[in-house]
Amino acid sequence: MEQQFFADRQLAEVATEKLKIFAQPQRLMILSALLESEKSVGQIEAVTGINQPMLSQQLAVLRRADMVKTRREARHIYYDLADEHMRLCISCMQAMLTGASDPVAAIGDAVESLAA
Repeated sequence: MEQQFFADRQLAEVATEKLKIFAQPQRLMILSALLESEKSVGQIEAVTGINQPMLSQQLAVLRRADMVKTRREARHIYYDLADEHMRLCISCMQAMLTGASDPVAAIGDAVESLAA
């Protein structure tokens, strides 16, 4: 059986710190934009409308929290979600928190799309 928060305070504290990172609109927008594919800073700016200084600041927070990874190609840096756990987390949050009429089905669809 997987660990549960009620049985492990340290696990709950780690989760709480991660949730604090998610609890900021621009960071959530960036993570959602990266669900589709990796993107350059300019591409993230274009799809989210977050201006460059704020975008760089939020990307730095996400990097420090190991929520995104980077890849350099010449002078461009590309960002992507750090791993499949992050992809699943963002997909499920989007399914649950965007007003789906059937959130259970929306979560199932999100999980299925990641498995494909």
